[in-house]
Amino acid sequence: MRITISHNRSKAEVIKSIDRSFDNMFQGIEGIPVRLKVQQKSWQGSTLNFSLTAKLGLLSTPIKGTVEVTDTELTVDADLGMLNRFVSESTAREVLGSRIKGLLK
Repeated sequence: MRITISHNRSKAEVIKSIDRSFDNMFQGIEGIPVRLKVQQKSWQGSTLNFSLTAKLGLLSTPIKGTVEVTDTELTVDADLGMLNRFVSESTAREVLGSRIKGLLK
């Protein structure tokens, strides 16, 4: 899944917002019937590498990806793993995209 969002803030401000709010971004998401938990996140320059665990009942699946911040946009690339079986990619893109846009306001 890839989400690209334009922004008009400085690169440093966007990185700070993403870093500060990343854990909370995945709590209690309406429209996605799974619980997401951050397992790991680390910055390499302006790219955040992350891994999450998605849980639905007794099932769990890893999600790995990156958030790349440039001067004009940020791009989220994520491998949703088995989560694609429970949530459509378009739904995940829409819900997470709106959460990320909320961080940039």
